[in-house]
Amino acid sequence: MSTAPETLPSSPPDVALDGVTRRSTLKWMVLAWTGFAAATGAGLTATVRFLFPNVLFEPPTRFKAGDPSSYALGVDERWKEKYGIWIVRDTNSIYALVAVCVHLGCTPNWLQAQNKFKCPCHGSGYYVSGINFEGPAPRPLERAQIEVSGEDGQIIVDKAFRYLYERGQWSDPKAFVKMA
Repeated sequence: MSTAPETLPSSPPDVALDGVTRRSTLKWMVLAWTGFAAATGAGLTATVRFLFPNVLFEPPTRFKAGDPSSYALGVDERWKEKYGIWIVRDTNSIYALVAVCVHLGCTPNWLQAQNKFKCPCHGSGYYVSGINFEGPAPRPLERAQIEVSGEDGQIIVDKAFRYLYERGQWSDPKAFVKMA
């Protein structure tokens, strides 16, 4: 007895009725798992990055500025770039002006020939004392705390403490150092 051969389906055995194959299913699963792995990796990276915040390294606010006798009359600019401070010596005192324009925060320049500070952004002008006389600056420059160290006799400037002219703080004993 011989049996009749069975009829073969018209489509290959790995194709379902809707045209989806095992191979296409596998491709979609690999794509889905790759997307999931990428999203998980991005989340973990963001979490680890959160644990190590950005740190801004700035110069210290307090620094030694040398011996008072090393300053001649007038404006000394050696601390402007690193600390943003001018040390000014007049006949009676030494004070530290903060090198930031009070209008919009630009850095003024000391113009020796004109004997004034001039802001390059909007034209504010300041006398050597720090008092504004031209331009849009609403008030004088700020002074930083300044004192002479008892240990070695050097000038110590601290930008963390600022003194404002309009509040009458320039007469505070820490806003200047008396010269004999």
